[in-house]
Amino acid sequence: MRIVLNYGKDGLPLDLPEDWDVTVIRKPEMPVMADVSAGIMSVLANPVASKPLSELAGGRKSACIAICDITRPVPNSVLLPSVIRQLIDSGISQKAINIIIATGLHRPCDGKELSELIGDKWILENIQIENHFARRDEDHVHLGTTSRGTPAWIDKRFVEADLRIVIGLVEPHLMAGYSGGRKLITPGLAHVQTITRLHSAEFLENENTANCTLAGNPVHEEQIEILRMAGEIYAVNTVIDENRRLSYVNFGEAEASHLAAVDYLNKYAIVPVPERFSTVVTTCAGYPLDATFYQACKGLVAAMDLVKPGGNLIIAAECSEGIGSSEFIESQKCFLNLGRVRFLKHILSRRHANIDEWGTQLLIKAIRHAEISLYSTGLNSAEKTLTGLMAVTSLTDAIRKSIEASGDDKIAIVPEGPYVIPELNAAC
Repeated sequence: MRIVLNYGKDGLPLDLPEDWDVTVIRKPEMPVMADVSAGIMSVLANPVASKPLSELAGGRKSACIAICDITRPVPNSVLLPSVIRQLIDSGISQKAINIIIATGLHRPCDGKELSELIGDKWILENIQIENHFARRDEDHVHLGTTSRGTPAWIDKRFVEADLRIVIGLVEPHLMAGYSGGRKLITPGLAHVQTITRLHSAEFLENENTANCTLAGNPVHEEQIEILRMAGEIYAVNTVIDENRRLSYVNFGEAEASHLAAVDYLNKYAIVPVPERFSTVVTTCAGYPLDATFYQACKGLVAAMDLVKPGGNLIIAAECSEGIGSSEFIESQKCFLNLGRVRFLKHILSRRHANIDEWGTQLLIKAIRHAEISLYSTGLNSAEKTLTGLMAVTSLTDAIRKSIEASGDDKIAIVPEGPYVIPELNAAC
């Protein structure tokens, strides 16, 4: 049996013996938009809880569009031209349109990576494109403080624009419940003090801080509160299939349109399964999400509930860019030095997380649930040691050892990693 895992840019074939009891967990087949350009123009004219974009743009002096950074495979090359053309046709000067890359605390996007992200030469040459820098105090404006005490500092270039639009991908997210919409504002365009409050251990240890959970999710609730503080914001929300093809797009008031996209996604992303497994193989969805081990932790958290107590969770993540930021590396060193219990006690004592510390905290959450092995061709031996996981050089051999240890030949494979959320359902 051959299964191709989402791994790097090209995928990773996994060949398994035919006599193994393999369950492949993936989304139901998703419809794909036949005429993407026409579909986008249609949703701009038929929005969710707002006027059409052409009417919204009329009389406006400036527009700012926030887009995801390179870690999200948003089809900007087909979305941005339609949106920008409509803004210009509605009277906004080309020079008064600004695209801000909502980097959060990620690195800035430029050069070849910027060309890949935007995907349209005319926009690259004619529209102002800038990165968000979370650590520049002077770039932010204070909107207030949330009911939970989070200081809401947001990029003033976005806040001060006459018309404000976010373009994002709606997918399961291990902290916010779902990506997209309000998440482009916080953490995408937020100051470091805002981000590190939402990434604190206090928020992430909450049982409702989880994939596909909005009700009672403190991270989502903070994001919504800050979105409302910012005022009038509109969103283009996209959903893609396993092959990164556009399945759904809408446009409208940021909060309402995002929820409509979530309703669409849930029919596909939440997949009922009848039982847990002793051996589970997952990914971090391939490039761009598996470019670093820091992001690959998302694949572990999404699949951990599939594993029986004492079972094995094996993740394949290329990690072509290594471990992650210098801050995440320091967090991993701290974890390996202190151990799980002392590390968690240490971070729970602070209202603000250290930068990128969340990756270590959620890695520990997965480690609590299962024995974890990592297959990666992008990490060197020292980097593999820093992950705190058992490194393997053959997925097939790792699966075979797990079967032998457990005496259970039932295996679950999740090729798309964190874009699929297994839900235990004995009736399925």
